[in-house]
Amino acid sequence: MISPKKYAKAAKVLPKGFKSANEFFNYVYNDPDMIWMGQNTNHLHDQDGISEAMVASIQGNDYCKYPPPEGFPRLKELVMKDLGLGSEYDILITAGATESLYMCANDILEPENNTITCDPGYLIIDNFASRFGDHVKSVPIYSQECGYKLTPELVRENLDKNTKLVSLVDPLNPLGSSYTRQERKEFKEIAEDHDIYLLHDITYRDFAHDHQLMAEVCPEHTVTVYSFSKIYGMAGMRIGAVIGVPEIINSIRTIVVNDLGTNLVAQNGAMAAIESKPQWIDRVKGTTRQNQDIIKQAVDQVDGAFIAVYPSDGNMMAIDMVDTGVTPREMADYLIERKIFAREGSYTSKKFGHRYLRVSFSIPTNQVEYFAKCFLEGMDALKGSKKV
Repeated sequence: MISPKKYAKAAKVLPKGFKSANEFFNYVYNDPDMIWMGQNTNHLHDQDGISEAMVASIQGNDYCKYPPPEGFPRLKELVMKDLGLGSEYDILITAGATESLYMCANDILEPENNTITCDPGYLIIDNFASRFGDHVKSVPIYSQECGYKLTPELVRENLDKNTKLVSLVDPLNPLGSSYTRQERKEFKEIAEDHDIYLLHDITYRDFAHDHQLMAEVCPEHTVTVYSFSKIYGMAGMRIGAVIGVPEIINSIRTIVVNDLGTNLVAQNGAMAAIESKPQWIDRVKGTTRQNQDIIKQAVDQVDGAFIAVYPSDGNMMAIDMVDTGVTPREMADYLIERKIFAREGSYTSKKFGHRYLRVSFSIPTNQVEYFAKCFLEGMDALKGSKKV
C-alpha cells in the first residue's frame, strides 16, 4: 500500500453541510448568483479584449496543436516588458504561479535546507518547501509591531546555516501588507551576505500603491513569480511565469514537468491582457480602492472589529473579529447562506486563523455594498442568537 506523504498543508475548514472542499467549491462555482470574495479573484473585466482573444483562439482550432514548450516568445517579451526587465533575465511561462512556486522550491532546496515563511501567509508555499527541504520556519507576523509582515529583522532572527530560501509574498495574501524600498535593500544585504534565495511572489503587485521588484535590487539571489490570475482576471485559465537570471532559470529548466507547454488558449488571452492593460488598469485599481473603503466603513461600525492592514496593497484584507463575540467561521457560514463567499482565516494561518475573516474586493461595487450590509446584519443576528 502506498503511504500518503505528510507535508505542511493548509487547513480546509468547510462551511456547514459540505463533506469535502471539492464539493463546496463545486457548489460555489455553479451558483451564478454567488458573490466571489473568498479567493481574491478579479471580476472587474468585461470587454477588454482578453476573453475575445481566447474565443478567437478556440474558434481557430488552435487548441489542436501544442504550443512552444516554454511559452510563446511574444508572451515572454510582454511579461518582461511589463516588469521593466531586460535581456539579462530569462523567463519560463508556467501553468499558473502555483506551478512556478513548486518548481522554485523543488530546484532551490536540498534535503538539509530550511525555508523561512510567515504566518499569516500563503500556506501552499509552506507545503511545497516542506516537500523538498528539511523544514519550514513559519514566523508569526500578525502584529502591529512588525507591520503585519516578515521584516528583515525577523528574517535575521530566524536565519541559520541551513536556511536557503526566504518567501516574500509582496503584497502579502491575506493581509495586503507590502515592503518599503529600505526593507527591500535590507533583504538584498541578507541574501548576499548569507547566500540565500528570495522567492518574490508578486501576484498582487499591480494592486499596490508602490512596488519595487527584488529582481531589480538583488538579481543574482531572486526568483520572481508572476501570475495572470488576479489583476488580469484569469484565475481559471491557470497561467503564470517564473523569472530570474539565466543561471537560475537554466537550473529550473532541468526539473520542468510540463514540457509540452502551457495552455495555448490561456497564452493567447494573456498576451491580449498585457497589451490591453493601459486601457483598464486605472479603472480596476480605482474600483478596488473604492471597494475597500466601503468595507472599512462597515467594519468601523462594529465594536471589537478592525482591519489589520489598511489600506491594503492587495485586493484582499483581513477583518479581525476576535473581540466581537462572533467568530470568522460563524460569519463565513452566515454569508454563504446569503450567497457571499468569504474565507475564515485558517486557510491562510495556523496560529491566527481564529481571529479574522479574509475578504477580497475586486468585484463590482454594488456587490461590495451588499456585503457591507450583510456583514453588519450578520453581526447583529449572530450576537443576538447567542443571547437567547
